[in-house]
Amino acid sequence: MDVISLPDEIDSDKYLPVEITYIFKKYPEYKDKVKAILSKGKAIGVRTVLRTPEDILKAVHTISVYSQENFIVTWLPKLLKDKHFPKFIEKDYANAKMHGEDLDTAVETILKDRLVFKRLVLMDEKKIGVSAEEEQFMSELSEIIFPLAIDYGVFRVIADNARERTKVAQEIIKILLIIGPIAHVLEMWVKGFGKLFAASADDLLGEAAELSALLGSGFKWKELVKRSVILIPVFALAAWGAFSVEGLIVGGHLVWGGVVFGLSAVALSLTTAVQSIFMYRRNLIKLIHDQKFVAVKGSITKMAFIQDFTNPARLGLLIGISCAPVMGIIGTFLGLMHNGWVLALIGSTESIVAGLTVIFADQISDWRFHRKLKRAVTA
Repeated sequence: MDVISLPDEIDSDKYLPVEITYIFKKYPEYKDKVKAILSKGKAIGVRTVLRTPEDILKAVHTISVYSQENFIVTWLPKLLKDKHFPKFIEKDYANAKMHGEDLDTAVETILKDRLVFKRLVLMDEKKIGVSAEEEQFMSELSEIIFPLAIDYGVFRVIADNARERTKVAQEIIKILLIIGPIAHVLEMWVKGFGKLFAASADDLLGEAAELSALLGSGFKWKELVKRSVILIPVFALAAWGAFSVEGLIVGGHLVWGGVVFGLSAVALSLTTAVQSIFMYRRNLIKLIHDQKFVAVKGSITKMAFIQDFTNPARLGLLIGISCAPVMGIIGTFLGLMHNGWVLALIGSTESIVAGLTVIFADQISDWRFHRKLKRAVTA
């Protein structure tokens, strides 16, 4: 709850909740009215729900898995903002019923509480009573911040749904934060076993996190097993690349040496990331075929990306994958690629960055949303 209770707070944006600032930007005349209420010993608060209620998360999961091919971003924003119902067909109802769920009830659950995420509240601190005019005034203020409240509701549900779907995956990624460096340090001291452990621990745990996230999103084991066939040649290619690095460095190809070493360390994770995008893309094409989603030019792959990267574990792995080649290049140019500790750091870049991203996922998501919110207010 963000609260303003003193008339002097009105004149400084420093003390104002962003929602109140938004109101004053759009309707400056409301400033004097708010100040008058505060002068009577009352306070105005902005109540924000920090976690989506469990019944809404369950309803979102039901609709996503049993009727929308594991997608959320294609239908949930429209439902929350415009009450635009997702399209259900007969097999969707039958599929949900077979699992003891009802799609129409799920929609009603989401709509019933779609406005609970952010509300303006009048607090009568001196117990002098609230007049009908003040109640009407608060209703007017709530209508003004409706776009902000709905935007926050969409953000909150998608973020919390992603966290629930990928809870196990995120725990695995956090383990990687420790296991990755240990694996690569072990390589320096225990030859043979250390090298095998170092070469496989990061990628195998990363793949376990990936599978867990996709299972949580509603994909079936049958689909996931099919995509695993390509991982064997990718693993072999990554091993060959790691052994080729020394020759590239000796030949003076420092950039390529760093890139190859970095990519060898993240080859499996990069492959599974690309596969996941295509899995969501195929599912989106099914939605289009069933007329559940209307695609515009270039939107299919974009929507697949957006859906996949609602997963903080995926975001963490992508950032880690992106950093690994850069770290490799830095290592080659500094002449440190023969230092075991540096190799351990570079080889663990993906694990370290992914683990930290997952640990701070909530803070990162909140920061991104509030930055967007402040831009909307000041525009």
